[in-house]
Amino acid sequence: MDARGARGENWTIVTKTSSFTAPKGVPDYLPPGSAEFVAVRDGLIHAARLAGYGHVELPVFEQTALFARGVGESTDVVSKEMWTFADRNGESFTLRPEGTAGVMRAVIQHGLDKSGQLPVKLCYAGPFFRYERPQAGRYRQLQQVGIEAIGIDDPALDAEVIAIADAGFRALGLDGFRLEITSLGDETCRPQYRELLQEFLRALPLDEETQRRAEINPLRVLDDKRPEVRALTANAPLMIDHLSESAKAHFDEVLAHLDALGVAYVVNPRMVRGLDYYTKTTFEFVHDQLGAQSGIGGGGRYDGLMAELGGQPLSGIGFGIGVDRTVLALAAEGKSAADPARCQVYGVALGDEAKAKLVAVAGELRAAGISVDLAYGGRGMKGAMKGADRSGARYTLVLGDRDLAENTIGVKEMASGEQRSVPLDAVVTVLSEELGR
Repeated sequence: MDARGARGENWTIVTKTSSFTAPKGVPDYLPPGSAEFVAVRDGLIHAARLAGYGHVELPVFEQTALFARGVGESTDVVSKEMWTFADRNGESFTLRPEGTAGVMRAVIQHGLDKSGQLPVKLCYAGPFFRYERPQAGRYRQLQQVGIEAIGIDDPALDAEVIAIADAGFRALGLDGFRLEITSLGDETCRPQYRELLQEFLRALPLDEETQRRAEINPLRVLDDKRPEVRALTANAPLMIDHLSESAKAHFDEVLAHLDALGVAYVVNPRMVRGLDYYTKTTFEFVHDQLGAQSGIGGGGRYDGLMAELGGQPLSGIGFGIGVDRTVLALAAEGKSAADPARCQVYGVALGDEAKAKLVAVAGELRAAGISVDLAYGGRGMKGAMKGADRSGARYTLVLGDRDLAENTIGVKEMASGEQRSVPLDAVVTVLSEELGR
């Protein structure tokens, strides 16, 4: 049936309670699998924090013009994949498809670029939205971790950003990936290369839409995945072969810093990222065990983006890493970054008086930084111990009437099965020591 809201809008109320499902292409992460998601996200963020990147929390939607100007109207992201809507005043907003434009908007709006502390180093994590054809590793709500270093054009900073991503992957245990890198040049050589590439493309029998794209942004044609277009552009001139002396020197220095950091890479002259703002250093991390969705993260330098969005003419570099795809990459390698244990200590009470005391003990243990779960619902000893096994806890506490009378509590080490009695008033200290708290 229809109902009318307080502001006069209409909506439909669905009365069939069993009909609700998640939107198509939007994955749920639930226990125990969500532990892997959290471990990957937090592990990637930790690598950034070690390099001094501060957290930034961004709006999930922004003015549509921000992405049209920042990402580029010729990109598939803007022209085909954005979730765009009008508010009640008719202003156009878009669910964020990527993070860099929003970060740059925030830096300009809040004057971080004028603080005198450059580069501005920021990291973020959260959902982003693209109207994709859903498949494994390609979702309409995708989860990413990103970093941005804004305000300084230094090849050493480029290498730092890349090394953070590499270190993040390796800290998770991932090793079946490769780093592909290239340079897309700068204002000293891109205009000349653009003319050269357009001249080459105009001589090809391209379809009308691709011809139009070649006039707006010819580099995008080299990123076309269709086999027939790839065949036609196989001999296209490449930016890396037409770098100016300054752009080449910048790229060579980035590679030298990566060598010094021990970060392995492969130069891929044909690589073109899917966003228009990239200049100079551009890179992607690829995992071949993921099939068509092999890119697990990437980024690059964006020299003109801040000025394009109304700020100072400052440079920046960053990356976005797919949390979803990194989870899939770990699974493809048969690895896990998550601790399978739901808690460190599991409590079993035998009787109401024992439960009241064990609830208090659990609170003290949690205050000491120890994760604790309890057997709720009055389950018997057998059922409660099954819960302890499933929790993955290292220790199980058992408290009954006799224990209360003796002011002790049973502590069972789950791996060995050994059980001992510990004074109730000492159990927090004993477990804190044994768990390294």
